[in-house]
Amino acid sequence: MSSPDEATETSTTGTTGPEGSAPSTGGPSSPEERLSRTSALVAIFVVSLAGLLLEVAYTRIISYKLWYYYTYLVIGLALLGIGSGATIVVLSASIRSAGTRKVLGLASLWGAVSIVIGYLVVSQVPINTLALWSYGTGASFRSLATLLVICLALFATFIAIGVMIAVLLGRGGDDIGRLYFADLLGAGIAALVVVFLISWIGPPSVVAVSAASLAALAAWVTPGTRRAQRGSALGLAVLLAIPAFLPALVPDIRPEDTTVQPGPGRVFSSWGPVFRVDVDEIVPAEDQPPNEEIKVLTHDGTPGSGLNRFGGDPASVTRFDADPRAWPFDILGTPPDRELIIGSAGGNEIVASLSRDAARIDAVELNPVTVGLVEDTFADFTGNLTDFPQVNLTQGDGRSFLARSNDLYDLVWFVAPDSYAANNAASSGAFVLSESYLYTADMVETTLEHLSDRGISVAQFGEVSFADRPNRTSRYLLTVREAFARLGIDDISQHVLVATSTDPYSGGLSTIVVKRTPFTQDEVDRFVASVPEASSGTLVYAPGAANPPGLVSSIPVADQAALDALLADYPFDVSAITDDAPFFWHFVPFDDVLRSITESIDPADRENAVGERVLLLLLAIAAVFAVVFLVLPFLVIRREWRALPAKGLSAVYFAALGLAFMLYEITMIQRLTEYLGFPTYSLTVTLASILVFTGLGALLSNRFADRPRAVIGPLLGVLVALTLLYRFGLTPLTDATLSAPFALRVLISVLVLAPLGLCLGMFMPLGLRTVGGMTNHADEYVAWGWAINGVFSVIGSVLTTILSMSFGFRTVQLLAMVIYLFAGAALWQLRGVHDRVVTPRPGSDPEPDNEQVPLSV
Repeated sequence: MSSPDEATETSTTGTTGPEGSAPSTGGPSSPEERLSRTSALVAIFVVSLAGLLLEVAYTRIISYKLWYYYTYLVIGLALLGIGSGATIVVLSASIRSAGTRKVLGLASLWGAVSIVIGYLVVSQVPINTLALWSYGTGASFRSLATLLVICLALFATFIAIGVMIAVLLGRGGDDIGRLYFADLLGAGIAALVVVFLISWIGPPSVVAVSAASLAALAAWVTPGTRRAQRGSALGLAVLLAIPAFLPALVPDIRPEDTTVQPGPGRVFSSWGPVFRVDVDEIVPAEDQPPNEEIKVLTHDGTPGSGLNRFGGDPASVTRFDADPRAWPFDILGTPPDRELIIGSAGGNEIVASLSRDAARIDAVELNPVTVGLVEDTFADFTGNLTDFPQVNLTQGDGRSFLARSNDLYDLVWFVAPDSYAANNAASSGAFVLSESYLYTADMVETTLEHLSDRGISVAQFGEVSFADRPNRTSRYLLTVREAFARLGIDDISQHVLVATSTDPYSGGLSTIVVKRTPFTQDEVDRFVASVPEASSGTLVYAPGAANPPGLVSSIPVADQAALDALLADYPFDVSAITDDAPFFWHFVPFDDVLRSITESIDPADRENAVGERVLLLLLAIAAVFAVVFLVLPFLVIRREWRALPAKGLSAVYFAALGLAFMLYEITMIQRLTEYLGFPTYSLTVTLASILVFTGLGALLSNRFADRPRAVIGPLLGVLVALTLLYRFGLTPLTDATLSAPFALRVLISVLVLAPLGLCLGMFMPLGLRTVGGMTNHADEYVAWGWAINGVFSVIGSVLTTILSMSFGFRTVQLLAMVIYLFAGAALWQLRGVHDRVVTPRPGSDPEPDNEQVPLSV
């Protein structure tokens, strides 16, 4: 590998950078300021790798630091920071005139320092975000101010990355293709390793590794004459690399004030790809004996499940005798021959099943950290459950496991998905707000297909207040009703049983039992007799029983007209959910949220529109930040800006690209979450695939640089075909291959995303070349296009999920297609303006200043 002093300076041919990156003004040409071709490739590789590591690591940090829905902050602010960095380069004459090595040396050192400062701010600043909604109070103002500080800290850490990418691509000249692929390679490798690194050393240490990479780059590219700067960068790189081997040296994150705080009883902490798991012993009050029978699990700072002491003798277990975990076995009457537990967590349901003589127990747990607790760390405490020959504990996604299975089960048990930690398990990655593919009508159908003739499905949900608003129970029953209707059974009155009991983590635990065939009278009688034996057990619905009045007991028996009337009077949306909009925990429509947005709410009641309000707040913050940091800087060059032709039309074009691209990208992340099993896997696979193939599409657009109108029609035609394919063909494809090995599912995901990336990747460079050739202020016009694109990309990063929750993924993708059709029409008109404005000199290239326009940051 060449050193920075070797070879020749990369070409400085007066090019304009990608989506607003720096024009090549050359800079000093002294030997110490030259950057070799190989060095430029290595530099952009390192910057891109560090940027993606940082971005994904922060999605996990924010999920733990704040409530899970704040992960939307990360990618929106990362886009904003990178875009702002590129805009700074365009607007700064001093950066444009400086040598490449000088800019990279200072920017990478600045980037490393800003990452360290940003992490300390984000991780250590105390905040109570729930106080936001107590309007008019000091706590509310403090919470908002603190949230803005965290946003600024996150935003600032990505500015230097944007500056470096802009400078390298803007000065790439004839090497732009190689630089572009080095950029993509760095991001692609980061996507491949980031999940492993998060599980191995934890997200805080991944942040340190990202900063160390930039500091090492600073030491490498800084000219030797600047010894103090080079030495400082090298020392910082070594210091920041230490946490990769000693993660405990990184300051731990101070979580949201209203979550479970670290205390003297904490005996274990570990990060996983799903969430962070902490284990706490219950510390008794003074004069109370210690509770040595249970250890409490918290998931991303919220109550999860527990590890109970088990001596290894199932016959000696009596704690389930007066517990709703006994109800499934009482209904069956005889021990199940084969049982599936989805969400086995700390193994309590495994012990309950062993105590009831289950012959074969398949237990599936999503989080590998939790599996490790049961199998290894606390194996002795929990009775070495995996040593029992009838127990098969598997780490993975329950739905994928069931799809791969050819077995029929007497019992399929969905274990207490009530806590908001269970929410986090399904939504800790970016852009996945409480998706729950385990509780959709599609999953109910799949479960019914895997039940034996006497088999039952059992789901248990904690309610905030069952007496006042049994939202989760009602939604699940309506979803069951939808699933049976698909199977041709309109009357579910003989197929469901419902009861409630007390629960230490919620306002009551609902148990819903579903059977493919009608329940026998003996099964109903056993259930009715068993319910009162549990703590505060209350019968809600059973066929032929004296059921109490209410929405829940009406859902199994009401005709559609009566049911519609009941739901119209109910203050929450509890309609059935499907894979197209699997937001099980979304009970307040956004139009209702907007109507009451000026009213304070109880911040402790997280089910009453808190998550929805947070999304709207983040949308507002994203919009304000985008305008302030991407648009207002153009006041610096307002004279040149006024001279730009067709600004309104170009604004429509670049805004459409920014918004529609995010609509496609985020909905594909969400739609592939269930298919790939982990939210983080979906995020990284989708990002890496779209990144690579968007780059290839951008390179392909070079062939149409002089005749973009020739490709607009075919591009839009392909995009329409792809959207229709995703609407009607993606679900059958993923359903048919859900049982395939994980590697094959990743490959299929990449193949599904490849044509979309190729198509979308061509629009931006075609637009940049067009507007850049319409004026003598090409650099400023490209920066304007990038800024508008960035504004709507940031807004789209939040708006996409709001629309998905309201209308479903497929509808949002249709909207994206329509927006791209408008963008195509706008590009057609822009090209007409370009052709009228540009008058080529005889014998000259019609676009001499724009052949080498870099294609994409």
